[in-house]
Amino acid sequence: MTEARQRLALAGIESAGLEARLLVGHLLCMDSASVIAHGDRALSVEQAAAIRNLVAQRAAGRPIAYLLGQREFWSLPLRVDERCLIPRPETELLVERALERLPAQRARAIDLGTGSGAIILALVTERPQLEAWGSDASADALAVAADNARRLDLSVHWFRGRWLEAVAPRPLFDIIVSNPPYVDPSDPHLQHGDLRFEPRTALVAGDGGLADLATIAGQARARLYPGGWLLLEHGYDQGCAVRTLLTQHGYLKVASHRDPAGHERVTEGNCPG
Repeated sequence: MTEARQRLALAGIESAGLEARLLVGHLLCMDSASVIAHGDRALSVEQAAAIRNLVAQRAAGRPIAYLLGQREFWSLPLRVDERCLIPRPETELLVERALERLPAQRARAIDLGTGSGAIILALVTERPQLEAWGSDASADALAVAADNARRLDLSVHWFRGRWLEAVAPRPLFDIIVSNPPYVDPSDPHLQHGDLRFEPRTALVAGDGGLADLATIAGQARARLYPGGWLLLEHGYDQGCAVRTLLTQHGYLKVASHRDPAGHERVTEGNCPG
């Protein structure tokens, strides 16, 4: 445990102590309290080698969520790996806004580019009667999402394809949500942190990061019930551009909402009646 913490600290990991406990606990099937109490116990040669391997990967920058195979989102323990993006806390704002906009009665919602399934699974957790759909162009990502749904015993209809083309010409929706790729391919942040290891196709989009947002905005108008809502997550500096996109496509009540860091992170629009 001490060696793991020191190695991570030397690599510049800010939360070296916490991450060392998580990695050791993951490998030894121990909770954090047990690691603190017994983390410096004698290990077998195989255990010590396995822990050093995990620590070396983390020190090299591999996301701890991928090493642990899990990330919590909306209090749900979701399995994640290199086939999908790692769910992030700011995306919970998208769930909050969707819950605000869902009708009180039975409703149908779809999550476009679902990845791990985090968004739609959070919605079903809060609204068990929701008819939930999820789509993704990646068969690998859909496999992760479907596995999460099975483990959590939540019902979602999964479809493979690009945005709403995955379910054309299927029914209308009360809510369409998406956290699509919105990073400009030239963004230097792609060379740092967890982004270096996540699937690039789930991160970057053309036209300064707006291409997929524009495609979804265009497709969704014809797939929403009158009065239905489109909700999009986007980059911290894209709020104005996304509001313009939605307005150009004829959405009403267009507004952006800020994440806990104060950045415009989610923009929504209402389908005219």
